[in-house]
Amino acid sequence: MIAAVAGRVLTRQPDHVVIDAGGVGYRLTVSGETLTKVPAVGEEASLHAHLIARDDSMALYGFAQEGERELFLQLISVSGIGPKVAIAVLSGGTTRELVRAIATGDAKRFQAVPGIGKRTSDRIIVELRDKIAGQLSEEALSISPAEEDPRALAREGLIGLGYTDVEAERLLDGAIDDTTEALIGTALRRAAGGPPAREAKKP
Repeated sequence: MIAAVAGRVLTRQPDHVVIDAGGVGYRLTVSGETLTKVPAVGEEASLHAHLIARDDSMALYGFAQEGERELFLQLISVSGIGPKVAIAVLSGGTTRELVRAIATGDAKRFQAVPGIGKRTSDRIIVELRDKIAGQLSEEALSISPAEEDPRALAREGLIGLGYTDVEAERLLDGAIDDTTEALIGTALRRAAGGPPAREAKKP
């Protein structure tokens, strides 16, 4: 079982990254939350991982935090939720926010995820509410400094303005502004077709 992948970032896309670990390129499907914590192409990264092997395919999923991986495993244990939908759920907020939604019975939060209707969102609450508290460790759920990162806050702000997860990440890709406000400004200028204020140089 592949539990972690560490190495140089070769590719960084809205739904996956490729990491060169020991000369082998590993393609990991990631959530929008994890993507905000993956550095630029050419830099070093380390992700927790989970491999799903089926008769006709093998898929590797990457997570910036152990808590996110644990929640992913909990989600795919729910009937009707596969890995793709679970990743979409994880893209909707931090692990702590999603666990809080489950614990408080906030089913509407999950209905906003493509592929999840009222019945499935209710099933998430019913099946996971009791499991979450007992199986997700306090260490796994602890807030890391990365969760307060201006880029992550900017992404949430863009989503609040009506952009999708993928659109928000695309608009922020390459921006190197230091504050949330500046990042959002750069993203909005890109959306309007204007030149960004600051942009990272391509390697």
